[in-house]
Amino acid sequence: MNKDIAKGNFSQIKGKLKQQWGKLTDDEIDQMEGNVEILAGKLQERYGWNREEAERQANDFRTRNNWQ
Repeated sequence: MNKDIAKGNFSQIKGKLKQQWGKLTDDEIDQMEGNVEILAGKLQERYGWNREEAERQANDFRTRNNWQ
């Protein structure tokens, strides 16, 4: 997948991230471009979840939205 396609795909994912987790800021979402591990960390910070729950939520989101 080339860089432009990956950026376009992430632009679509950004809206879904904001929809599901409204506490995440635009800057935080921009920082995690393509990196589900960063998402898990941000979820842990913003929602106070333990590591396992944050990783589970992030991985479920990635799978449902075909986020590579």
